Amino acid sequence: MTDHDLDFGGLLPARQRNLLIGGAWTPAASGGRLEVHDPADESVITDVADGTTDDAVAALDAAVAAQHDWARTPPRERGEILRRAFEIIVDRADDFARIISLEMGKTLAEAKGEVAYGAEFFRWFSEEAVRIHGRWMHAPAGGSRLLTIRKPVGPCLFLTPWNFPIAMGTRKIGPAVAAGCTMVVKPAELTPLTMLALAGVMAEAGLPDGVLNVVTTHDSAALSRTLMADPRLRKVSFTGSTPVGRILVEQSAGQLQRVSMELGGNAPFLVFDDADVDAAVDGAMVAKMRNMGEACTAANRFLVHRAVADEFGRKLGERMGALRLGRGQDDGVDVGPLINGAAVESVGGLVREAVGAGARVVTGGTPPDGPGHFYPPTVLLDVPVGARIAEEEIFGPVAPITTFDTEEEAVAQANASEYGLTSYVYTRDLARTIRMAEALEFGMVGVNTGLVSNPAAPFGGVKASGYGREGGFEGIDEYLETTYVSLPG
Repeated sequence: MTDHDLDFGGLLPARQRNLLIGGAWTPAASGGRLEVHDPADESVITDVADGTTDDAVAALDAAVAAQHDWARTPPRERGEILRRAFEIIVDRADDFARIISLEMGKTLAEAKGEVAYGAEFFRWFSEEAVRIHGRWMHAPAGGSRLLTIRKPVGPCLFLTPWNFPIAMGTRKIGPAVAAGCTMVVKPAELTPLTMLALAGVMAEAGLPDGVLNVVTTHDSAALSRTLMADPRLRKVSFTGSTPVGRILVEQSAGQLQRVSMELGGNAPFLVFDDADVDAAVDGAMVAKMRNMGEACTAANRFLVHRAVADEFGRKLGERMGALRLGRGQDDGVDVGPLINGAAVESVGGLVREAVGAGARVVTGGTPPDGPGHFYPPTVLLDVPVGARIAEEEIFGPVAPITTFDTEEEAVAQANASEYGLTSYVYTRDLARTIRMAEALEFGMVGVNTGLVSNPAAPFGGVKASGYGREGGFEGIDEYLETTYVSLPG
């Protein structure tokens, strides 16, 4: 182990780097361990238990055993546990941010922002726990009364990604706890530490044993395949790539499990000729550079009216070119490393192909020498329509700019994607704003803003970006079933 092998202010003691099953921190059945690396220099931070399918089944056993009593726990009590967890996370924000920055790479400032965002899901759903409503009504034809009851769907499996280690956990765990569901969580192999720390906080907040179980493993496919074949598992929520999502949806069919899929994105960022270009550049910096571009909501395709394209590209290039690359914990650093070497190669390959097809580099485009997995903020002008960089999710700090001449052309280019998660529009025309919201085939539309994520809003997409919603009033519905009771009248 290295000097990074610390307890992070007591948030992640050594015993807690094991599996959490039925309230006990236990080693993997095989005794295996999984190394966690710092993407800034490839050093080993620490290691965690490398769980097996036997461990996964034991975790589901614990969730099933806890389900009956947890479902009958008063909603106020469930909500108060979430509220206490929210307060602990806020109080320990610096410790959480340090873990996130070390294992994922983002700067400490951005990691603190994620902690604040992630904690808000617990506060939001602590308030939603007591607002689970049924209904009572007379049958329209008379003769009977109709009663509906909302019940927890039951034991859940959560598969969370590496790019937002705390927020992608809290926005699944929060509504599940509020609704009265138990769960098994499998965090990303690359960033397991944050989830283990979060599980410790949940126990500290009073969550009963077995409600939240965590299995870290290098073999996510085997774990999900095993648990999804078990009829006791009733719900699966996954955040990650569309190809993996498709596999999970197919696997869910065997047991007809409820499924929520938050999958890939290919967000267009439309800038019209009447837009405030400076404001659009400000928004682009947020929409593109949040999390080094490693976000499903990241602006992926900049569609800019020909009349303002050069100005927008120049100003965006100046802003992105001024950002400083470096280790996320260092002072003055604006952009941390990408998650691994494969990510650097993927981003670099997309840029090289675009340049070969005629795109012009405004800034960036050449990764620095190692160590670490760094790629510089990059702006490309004159990217051809149909270039691979405009069709695939970049997941890196690259802004490819393509021009358009008419509103109809802009909409057609924006919708010409299998994905439909997030879109962004910059215009000062109110009527156009409404037309864009109606015409764009995306689950979320940001108007004159580069940030759409909000715990009080329903997050999710359409088409190959998945289905289901996280956050907002809609978020808890994903964890509830409806029972209809007919009463004689």
